Amino acid sequence: MSRYRVLVTLKPALLDSAGRAVNDALHSLGFAGVKDVRIGKLVEIEMAEGGRAQVEEMCKKLLANPVIETYEIEDPA
Repeated sequence: MSRYRVLVTLKPALLDSAGRAVNDALHSLGFAGVKDVRIGKLVEIEMAEGGRAQVEEMCKKLLANPVIETYEIEDPA
């Protein structure tokens, strides 16, 4: 059994409105050292069969929108 973790985030050039809202809230709470916040999603996939190539295909077909998002796949430990 293999467990992959996929981190999906907006491309750096795109405005992350959720990240901006969190950034502003952190500043209002006194965390002045925060420079930027980006919000993403973490997807954990446990597979009985297959491997990284299948997870890559899942990302391309469903888990990430290649127009606005990037993704990183963390291999099982």
